[in-house]
Amino acid sequence: MKKLLLDCDPGIDDALALALAAGSPEIDLVGITTVGGNVNLDLTTANALALREFYRIDDVPVTPGSAQALLGAGVRAESVHGATGLGGVILPVPVNGVTDGHAVDFIIETLRSAPGEITLVAVGPLTNIALAVRREPRIVEWVRDFVIMGGSYTRGNHTPAAEFNIKADPEAAAIVFGAGWNVTMVGLDVTLTAVVTESILDQMRSLGRLADLVVPISQFYGVVEADGGPAIHDAVAVAHVIDPSLLKVLPAVVNVETVGTYTSGMTVTDFQLDGKVPNASVAVELDVDRFWKLVMEAYGRLAATIA
Repeated sequence: MKKLLLDCDPGIDDALALALAAGSPEIDLVGITTVGGNVNLDLTTANALALREFYRIDDVPVTPGSAQALLGAGVRAESVHGATGLGGVILPVPVNGVTDGHAVDFIIETLRSAPGEITLVAVGPLTNIALAVRREPRIVEWVRDFVIMGGSYTRGNHTPAAEFNIKADPEAAAIVFGAGWNVTMVGLDVTLTAVVTESILDQMRSLGRLADLVVPISQFYGVVEADGGPAIHDAVAVAHVIDPSLLKVLPAVVNVETVGTYTSGMTVTDFQLDGKVPNASVAVELDVDRFWKLVMEAYGRLAATIA
């Protein structure tokens, strides 16, 4: 099994990514840390706690982290995820609370305790990761792999130039990409191909109690059609950990724009290395059919667990 530490801001696509991790026999989820992003930190943390109990992964610690971006309040996405972050779905109030401490300390100590064993996956703003790198630079050596859902080499979604997670804290993203490790960047270029179609939604409807969550939140994002629909971005990053062959990645040098009037948060991606040392492996292609097969198999296992 692959040990995975998930830093997230639940969030609809975070909830779907967490379901994939919870239902995968390939994943040993060693912790969940939360950050302010799609909604405020109190809501992302409450959602993480509720999802933990709904998915029956009660032994996984949830540790809250940074409420704000490094410089300023950052941005939020209630218009996309709903006022509470999970669309219109209301989960049972969780019985168990958070783990004492701060996400930054949890990340550092968890990686310190098992060097080379844990893959760190960040699917929200990179504030917690940047602070962890600044506090303990050796985490770049301790981590097995580091994967983010964020950025793009072609487009933005929060602005024409910037993807939401990077735009929410561009200074943190700049620190993370410059920390001396290889960042696997799973960006909009591939995640926008992982869309919920009518066929996928029909499969979700067969998931029993799990369907009560995944069906409505998948539709909350946008209109589901026969050959198109809303993308479930964050799950692609988790799927890459489970099966790296799903994604084609290319080495690149990625820099984050922090001061541009129109381009703040842009991930400026250079595939023409010309002797430069790459700091990222950038996803450029997703095997969509195999991705959905993996996701639905994991959802089926999780559905049986929580039935």
